[in-house]
Order: sequence, then structure tokens, then C-alpha cells
Amino acid sequence: MTLFDSATPETLTVADETVRSVPGPVPGHRRVRLVVAYDGSEFRGFAAQPDVVTVGGTLIDNIATVTGVTVDLSCAGRTDAGVHAWGQVVSFDLPDALTTPESLERLRTSLNRLCAPWVVVRTAETTRDDFDARFSAVWRSYRYTVLVSEVPDPFRVRTVWHVPTSLDLRAMTLACDPLIGEHDFTSFCRAPQRPDGSVASMVRRVHDARWVEGDDGTLQFRVRASAFCHQMVRSLVGTLVEVGRGKRRAGEMMGIIGARDRHAAGQIAPPTGLCLWEVGYPPVD
Repeated sequence: MTLFDSATPETLTVADETVRSVPGPVPGHRRVRLVVAYDGSEFRGFAAQPDVVTVGGTLIDNIATVTGVTVDLSCAGRTDAGVHAWGQVVSFDLPDALTTPESLERLRTSLNRLCAPWVVVRTAETTRDDFDARFSAVWRSYRYTVLVSEVPDPFRVRTVWHVPTSLDLRAMTLACDPLIGEHDFTSFCRAPQRPDGSVASMVRRVHDARWVEGDDGTLQFRVRASAFCHQMVRSLVGTLVEVGRGKRRAGEMMGIIGARDRHAAGQIAPPTGLCLWEVGYPPVD
């Protein structure tokens, strides 16, 4: 299977993430792309919800404050409550007059003044009319940080998972190898039901999965895939840490994948250590 599998002239599939042909802006408007970083600790996830503080809702409200326009926001990854991002991508449309380089820089500066330090717009630019932050993405990468220390670090409690026992990094690294490639990750996901009652496919293509050891007592799991199902990274980390603790063997990972049973995998890791790091898109011709 290639990254792109043709279905119809209007639809491409990337390992079960549908890359759809999205409508362009209405006349007199242009599509805008933001790269956003945030500390998700105080938010109930990304997706805008009534009467709940979310990252997406905060952006929509403050974009309206700055521009006077209520936008329809698309995001690359709908992160859960407590999950962070360094490279979240969002897209929306604005009137032409608000999309000059000067106007977008004012928008970025104003949003950072209103939302910082918890939400920060790193870049703001116009993009292709057919770009969609979610459906144009061909891969996402996440990083999950574990602090291996006898005592917690109060200055990093919001961004790491504190594990007070030693971990076998070699075993955890060996357990990553079976993850590479295209698999059904049902054992590591919450499988949502479609409106028609059918269960969505949990097949995903993992391009890279590895542990990186820091010099500050941290171990960081770095994973890149075509797409991720709900809670997949946290479930993977929870299982890999069990391998590191000696509760499971690295050789069990292939069997856990093959079981296609959520009960076969380990406990889900807490959201604090997870960060949406980067999102990849096809090159512009």
C-alpha cells in the first residue's frame, strides 16, 4: 500500500484517514493556516464544545474578537484533555482584506496577546484553496515523555509521566520494532462506531517508533504514523512501560497487536506526557 490509495477522483485514503477534497473558500476569501502550540493541562481537549473550555473554542472566540469573523476551524489532530501540542495545524477562511502578510502578522500577534502563555500561534500564513488541516495531512508525529526518577519534578509535572521505578530501555526499544508497518491497532485503541452502527477500521501505518534517552532522567517515545486512532499513543506507551518494568516481555508485542483486543494491551498512560509534535503534508508543486 502506498501513502495514497485512490478511491475516487475526489477522495484519497491514508491508512484509514480519509483525505477528502474539501471545498475552497467562498469568493472574496482566502484559506489561512496556523501552526499552534499549547499546554493542554487546563483544556478539555481541542474540539470546540458548548460551555467547555477547549483549545479550538479558545481560538475560534479570539479569532472572532480580533477579526470580527466567526470561523469554521479544522485541525490536524483532535487532542484529548490534558494533551499538549507543539505543531498543531489549523485552517480556516478569512476575507481577502484580512489575509495580507501584515494582517496575518497582526492576527498572530493579537492572538498571542490574548491566548498566551497557554496557547501560542507560531506561524500564520495563507495556503492553497484546497488545503484542509485534517484531511490534507499525510502523517502526524507525537512525542511522549516519561520521567524516570525516585521523586517527581514539580516544574515538569504538567508535561511528563513520572515513573518512580527503573525501566529497561533495551527491552522497550526491542518492543518498538513490531509496531513499524501497517497493522490493525485495535488492541491499542478505542474503536468508535460509525453512524450506521459499523465499527471503524483501526488499521494504521506506523513509519517510525523509538525511544530516545535524555540526559535529564527522561525517556521519550517518538512515533510517526499516517494517522492515529483514539488514545493509540497513550496505550502504546502504557504497554511499553510495562515491558520496561519487566511485567511483559518485548516478544509479546506482536501477539498483542495480533489479538485485536483492548484487554490484551497494558494500561493507558496519562495524558500529561503526550505532545502532538509535527504534522506532514504533501509538497506544494
